[in-house]
Amino acid sequence: MEHSPPSQVTNAALVLGITGGAGGAVARALLEHGWQVRALHRDPSRARHQARDLSGVDWREGDARSPRDVLRAAGGVDVIVHAVNPPGYRKWQELAVPMLASSIEAARQSGARILFPGNVYNFGPDAWPLLREDSPQHPTTRKGAVRVEMERMLEQAADSGARSIVIRAGDFFGGGGEGSWFGAAMVKPGKPLRAVTYPGAPEVGHAWAYLPDLGETFARVADLEKGLPDFGRFHFGGQWLEPGIEIVESVRRVLGRPDLRVRRMPWWLMRLASPVAPFLRELLEMRYLWYEAVRLDNSRLVALLGREPHTPLDEAMRATLAALGCIEPEVPTD
Repeated sequence: MEHSPPSQVTNAALVLGITGGAGGAVARALLEHGWQVRALHRDPSRARHQARDLSGVDWREGDARSPRDVLRAAGGVDVIVHAVNPPGYRKWQELAVPMLASSIEAARQSGARILFPGNVYNFGPDAWPLLREDSPQHPTTRKGAVRVEMERMLEQAADSGARSIVIRAGDFFGGGGEGSWFGAAMVKPGKPLRAVTYPGAPEVGHAWAYLPDLGETFARVADLEKGLPDFGRFHFGGQWLEPGIEIVESVRRVLGRPDLRVRRMPWWLMRLASPVAPFLRELLEMRYLWYEAVRLDNSRLVALLGREPHTPLDEAMRATLAALGCIEPEVPTD
């Protein structure tokens, strides 16, 4: 993957959710672009251990749910990356909305712009199969309704001085896999793969976002501050795989194992366990995305950047499996 040259002027960013997939990817890309990166975490020493490859980050102790903590950490930054999500994939209304409100108030007072990773939860059947930035937002799930509310908060906040950019993307893969379908449900990290679990209909297309590419996209957008609107939405096309089972074929190619077994996701068993397992209940709510082809139109993003960062699928998959401990990482040769 090619990277843009670092900015000539050093800018500063506060990243909320830096130990998560999107937050960590954006932080890495900003560092590569020459930005100073600050991170807010309730336990900086533990977070520093989790994100050992993020050298140079200025760790600040605090809680993203506290407006005071976010405002204190945001002093002097140009960008606030709001990539923090409720723990355990639960309590979106109770936690996600107040955390975003804290970032909006910090942006309003500090003059920083919010960068917000979005997804496809906002949309319902009337917008499928090809999603544009202005497609109707009529979600059929609770989390989708919360996502619509959060984007509405950002759009309205632009009128009072809190600028923001939303970049929507598909399911994450890459990095450590924390919080992603690929790392949490499809493969077992930490050992050689004996099988891959596929959650959906094999023939239905699926949108994936390779996190290093998504992080690079955010960094390139951040570098263009003077050319950005006060509020804007963009779609990251990422890896559109049709049929969706192509992601399993990529795993097979990388491993050199064309006979690697494919398991079906045991949705029926998850449904039985969901009354006593809240995390499974939350996953079940998004099951429909594995049986409907939902693709993001990235033409607006390409018009802004010239092209979208894109790592070839098998190269991205090899790096992903190495990060998950499923294969040995490649050793660079001179």
